[in-house]
This record gives sequence, C-alpha cells and structure tokens, in this order.
Amino acid sequence: MSSYLQQLTEGRIDFIGQQLVEQIVRNVLVTATVVSFILGFALQSLALTFWMLGISTVVLVLTVIPGWGMYRRHGVEWLGQVGSSK
Repeated sequence: MSSYLQQLTEGRIDFIGQQLVEQIVRNVLVTATVVSFILGFALQSLALTFWMLGISTVVLVLTVIPGWGMYRRHGVEWLGQVGSSK
C-alpha cells in the first residue's frame, strides 16, 4: 500500500497521460464555468456561481494532480546510452 501511495504522490505521468489531463481540465473547466454562470444567472446568485465553480475546481484538482494509474499506462521507452565519443 505504501508503494502505491508513493506513486500517487510522486505525480509521474507519461505524455499520453498529459494529453488526457489537458483534455479533462479544458472540458471540465469550460463546462463548469458555463453551468455555474447559467445557474447563477437564473437564480440571480453570484455566491452560487462562485461556489459551484470553486467546488468543481477542487474536484478537478483531486482528479488530475495525483499521478493516478490511468495517467501512467503508456510508459516511455528511452534509448540506451550510446558509447561516449571524445
């Protein structure tokens, strides 16, 4: 269990995981902004707008900041070291 917790806190993700995180962040922030604006406008409540946007941001941070396994599926195979040239 401690090794899994350590992997989560290290936050290492691969390049495809970075693209996935970028898509998730963009989609969630745009959707949350539009929905919170519409509900806040409909109910005439600026506080509701900010609360909804704040809660969605906290949920988003908990979703994308830790290095979850879905962000590390496609490991990068680096080339081996080539002989040194002088």
